[in-house]
Amino acid sequence: MTQRYDADRPHEQFDRPRRRTRPRTKDRPSYADAENGWVVGIDRGRYTLLVDDEREVTAMKSRPLGRKAVVVGDRVRVVGDTSGAPDTLARIVEVEERTTVLRRTADDNDPIERVIVANADQMVVVAALADPPPRPRLIDRCLVAAYDAGMTPLVCLTKADIGDPAPLVASLLPLEVDVVVTERGGDLEMMRERLRGRTSVLVGHSGVGKSTLVNALVPDAELATGVINEISRRGRHTSTATRVLALPFGGWIVDTPGIRSFGLAHVSVERLLAAFPDLADVATDCPRGCQHTEADPECALDDPVADGTLDAARVDSFRRLLSSREGSD
Repeated sequence: MTQRYDADRPHEQFDRPRRRTRPRTKDRPSYADAENGWVVGIDRGRYTLLVDDEREVTAMKSRPLGRKAVVVGDRVRVVGDTSGAPDTLARIVEVEERTTVLRRTADDNDPIERVIVANADQMVVVAALADPPPRPRLIDRCLVAAYDAGMTPLVCLTKADIGDPAPLVASLLPLEVDVVVTERGGDLEMMRERLRGRTSVLVGHSGVGKSTLVNALVPDAELATGVINEISRRGRHTSTATRVLALPFGGWIVDTPGIRSFGLAHVSVERLLAAFPDLADVATDCPRGCQHTEADPECALDDPVADGTLDAARVDSFRRLLSSREGSD
């Protein structure tokens, strides 16, 4: 049928036809039937979950959650087919509030934070005593990240059969950090005791023996182990993704890829100081803007050190952690 021209409405007759869409609603699904899940692995946009802590389910993420809203360790709500049967796919619809968040930046000037794992309560900093040589500054930076995240730090020194642990142990003593020393083929009972019943994340640079340690603690993990480059004396990445493994003696361990650096752009002096209550109490008398370093002329930490009220080694170690927030690893 030919449309007649109406001189009284010249523009309306040539307007583009409007699409007929359903009006938007502010009502959102309640997901009352959603089940509880725990993210234990991520691979190419697919999430491996433990639903009700018993069956393994593959899931995708719902679009409203955003591009990077779900990380390993997240407690989530999931709908759809949660049977765990082959070729089934569930959908993550909610992420529950995190108790802890371990994050890092690419370097100290990078404003973008990268979440490593959520809801872990212990960080295990793994460092080799030799082959490759230890990097005390990287250990310090990992400790700073653990304190910032509200996690309990534990340092595991490997390869004590070819390296002396005494200097590193002595440097960590004033910080009151728990240290476990291991050797190849040695007894790991002390390590098991500290991991039992906890969710622990392993952090360390490549070649320090993280995969070897995990294989010894979780015999069926079957993680690949690497070799040390003869020229650079650096290790090769053997773990390529973050994943959660059940410990046969109780608890969980989160294996992460080896790191080359640990940026701390996200860490503030106040949050780090809060991890040391004895020093934080004294620092309340510091002038505004005090960074609590040796260069601050009126830092309240100085006088108690001079009169013996505070342990000088502990204050020095705390200031060492502060200085580790700047510069390379």
